[in-house]
Amino acid sequence: MPTFTTWLMVVALGMLAWDCLEVGKNDAANLINGVFGSRVLSRRAAIWLAGAAVLLGVLFAAPVMETARNGIFDPGQLNLHQAMVVYVAAYIVDTALLHTFSAYGMPISTTASLVFELVGAALGVSLSLGIVHWSKVSSVLNAIGMSILLSGVAGFLVQRMFRAAIRNEHTDHLRVLLHGPWVAGLMLTGMAWFMVLKGMMAIPLVAAFREQVVDRMGTGAFLLVAWGAMTLLVHMLVTIFQDRLTRRLFGILAILGMLCLAFAFGQNDLANCAAPGLSAFWLWKHADASTAAATQMPIPVWLLAAGGILIVLGMSTKSAQRVTRAAVNTGSQYDQIALYAPRWCRRLAGLLLRLRPAGPGLAPPPQVDDRGKRVHFDPLRAAVIMSVSASVIAFASSNGFPVSTTYVTFAAVVATGMGDRTMARGDADLKIGRALWVLSSWLGGGFLAMVAAAATAWVLLKAGTAGLLMALGANLLLRAFIWRKSNRHEQRYHPPTPMGPPRPTSGKGAREL
Repeated sequence: MPTFTTWLMVVALGMLAWDCLEVGKNDAANLINGVFGSRVLSRRAAIWLAGAAVLLGVLFAAPVMETARNGIFDPGQLNLHQAMVVYVAAYIVDTALLHTFSAYGMPISTTASLVFELVGAALGVSLSLGIVHWSKVSSVLNAIGMSILLSGVAGFLVQRMFRAAIRNEHTDHLRVLLHGPWVAGLMLTGMAWFMVLKGMMAIPLVAAFREQVVDRMGTGAFLLVAWGAMTLLVHMLVTIFQDRLTRRLFGILAILGMLCLAFAFGQNDLANCAAPGLSAFWLWKHADASTAAATQMPIPVWLLAAGGILIVLGMSTKSAQRVTRAAVNTGSQYDQIALYAPRWCRRLAGLLLRLRPAGPGLAPPPQVDDRGKRVHFDPLRAAVIMSVSASVIAFASSNGFPVSTTYVTFAAVVATGMGDRTMARGDADLKIGRALWVLSSWLGGGFLAMVAAAATAWVLLKAGTAGLLMALGANLLLRAFIWRKSNRHEQRYHPPTPMGPPRPTSGKGAREL
């Protein structure tokens, strides 16, 4: 008969695959927010294109993997049995939590939830506060908070500045020829700096270029020269290709930003969701080794690539569509949208609007594409969302901080919407209320994840195989219950409607595309 430790290993590997799917349904679904909301690409095309970039980013996941495996708690204080319980308990809670949020279209951070779950499970097993590296936990949470703030502030300021230059004339050749090159040059320089020169520092060629060129010139001088070169290049291309490039310039930038963001996601979140399962497998395979040694094991690239494929498959599910749609509608330039927010959130949003009334909107008038579907963002705003998010995530990943892709992209959507004053009219209280509801759910979800992981770990430790069966059964029952409830919620707030031109309405049942 297999031992309890063997069953833990089997469940850990199964949960690893399951967790990758759940990450694809939620965290990864936010990778395409800007491109999908602007209708630059269809959702299917955006998913597969972003998925390829995720798989490429897997090759550079090592620094974050070490933080996720070794930084949160000290596995050296636990024996083999206890360490494996911690990893399995974190997975059981994480898959249930991600499924719940995804079913209701709510974004949730895999990174933040995993941190809280590992803390809770370690405390539930050891019953000692000393097992947790509180300084590391604090630094990770601070990094997440700072990344949200940075994404929000940068998204607002960059959007307001670029909107002042381009206005709503992103397809006008003279306007784009005048301002498009320096705007595009800034975006391309920022993405190249954070994605290549900082995100790929481990590559010998990149390291040599930084040493021989960047360090000798100085960072400030190099960035100015790079911006000038990018600006000149874009100006030449717009001059040569005329209207053919003018109409597509910011859409192309949005796609490039999505690819950079997906690449950074592959560095960051994939490592987080794979680390517990791979560590549990290594411990089972090397039962005589120290539990601390699991944090130094080599991670085969093909295993990470397999996890990346599962994430891409999760991005194509119905739950992922709900997450993307809700995030896009929160920052939509349409006045009337279909979203859910509790009454207390809407009342608080109404109070905020009365305290500081906003001016007239800056975004282009609402439009529909050739298929009659709403265009929630113009390509300029989509490019800002993607480039700001990618730069923030790449910077964090290159420094080994597992920050949240979900939080950063959602903050960029909301902040650029505020920059365009899309939350100043129509269902403004609903949009702001939804943002407040998401924020409060993030805070509550972290505490809930920690408590649930501690309880699950304690049950597994005390009840053994019976406890493992109970935990898995509870997970499955909760998933079935949540899915039924969320489907009724979906039918109430997003009822199916026949195809045709959208008719903006407010209140429950408003059409949303």
